Amino acid sequence: MYLADYHTHSTCSADGKNTMTEMALAAVAAGLDEICLTDHLDIVNWQAEQVLEHSWQPAVAQYTQAQEQLGGQIKIQLGVELGQATEDFERADHFLDDAPPLDFVIGSLHNLSWVRGRKDFCTVKEMEETFAYEAIEEYLNEMMVLVKWGRFSVIGHLTLPLRYWNEHLGMNLSFQPFKEQIAELFKTIIPKGIGIELNTNRGNLPLPDRDILQLYHDYGGELITLGSDAHSPKYVGCAIADRQKLLKVCGFDYFVTYERLRPVYHRL
Repeated sequence: MYLADYHTHSTCSADGKNTMTEMALAAVAAGLDEICLTDHLDIVNWQAEQVLEHSWQPAVAQYTQAQEQLGGQIKIQLGVELGQATEDFERADHFLDDAPPLDFVIGSLHNLSWVRGRKDFCTVKEMEETFAYEAIEEYLNEMMVLVKWGRFSVIGHLTLPLRYWNEHLGMNLSFQPFKEQIAELFKTIIPKGIGIELNTNRGNLPLPDRDILQLYHDYGGELITLGSDAHSPKYVGCAIADRQKLLKVCGFDYFVTYERLRPVYHRL
């Protein structure tokens, strides 16, 4: 079984706690074959402030150091999690054009719509169910705008609001009412060669879970990565092997990693 964690964060992310070398060491200890460092590059950050500039230098320096120290023990890839590119596609294009050679790009949305204050999902402390479902619908509408632009490898944690609103606020929300909307997303990304991520959510509810993974498979989707979303060594590789089993249950034969933005297939 080939094990790869394709969603991890270092101190090159504002919410990361350890260097790329320390995250790669944790991947070796966890028995992984490959790790991709995917630090945040946000166009709008969690405080709803626009990000005007981005320097790739810290990530390049840390990645080089990790390769020098551990490149012989584990495959280390350089990626990025591009957040809220819908805010300004021109700026997102500029950031990516200025990037070092990348292996992988996650396309993510973390924020409410501007109508609802553009706050990050994780900063919402309470809400009514009606508000939540309206916000999810807006989130999926914005996701369609993002995928039509399409300058990324996979959609990150497609059902992300559930992490915060179910796990943190004790709600019981579902993306089931939006299956038709999600199906339209899949019908849009599959011909474009964009995949989805199975985010293991640090061992909690998979994002997305089985029903939506099955829907992606049934529409012919084949490009799927697995990532823990680890922000510290503790969660590197968390539930990756178990979620490979989930993919097999859904009918998938392969998962993918990436090499210079091209998918590499691994049998489950």
